[in-house]
Amino acid sequence: MQSIAKLYAHVCALLNRLQSPLLLAIRLYWGYELATDGWGKLHNLSRVAEYFTTLGLPMPAQTALFVSLVELIGGTTLALGILTRATAMVLFINMTVAFLAAEKDAFFSVFSDPDKFQGASAYNDWFAALLILILGPGLIAVDTLLKRWVKPETQD
Repeated sequence: MQSIAKLYAHVCALLNRLQSPLLLAIRLYWGYELATDGWGKLHNLSRVAEYFTTLGLPMPAQTALFVSLVELIGGTTLALGILTRATAMVLFINMTVAFLAAEKDAFFSVFSDPDKFQGASAYNDWFAALLILILGPGLIAVDTLLKRWVKPETQD
């Protein structure tokens, strides 16, 4: 039994070492993907506004601009690891609204039909934002560097 416990401890230690590179890969991939989506939307605002009109979103032109900027700026800061958890929160809310507006049935089928939920177009971005929101940026991020440089003052 002790051998199994030691093996388990070694596997956990190995997986913990892989956490930061994995978080970096997630941040880079989905940050880039969101930033390019936002960039594309900025260059096609009229089409995005038309689509938002069909979804019944309020002020579709302004909403299209806002969502485009959230995705462009949020994706860029997510990839770099700047204000990572705050950015992930904004992106998570943005993707939740997108999920509810465009694929409401899929969103609410999380328990009754998980394949439908996971197959929704907003799912990957939504899940990536949630993952980074919970786990943070990892060791390889601007946030982590800033935290090392700006150490909180200790109270005596």
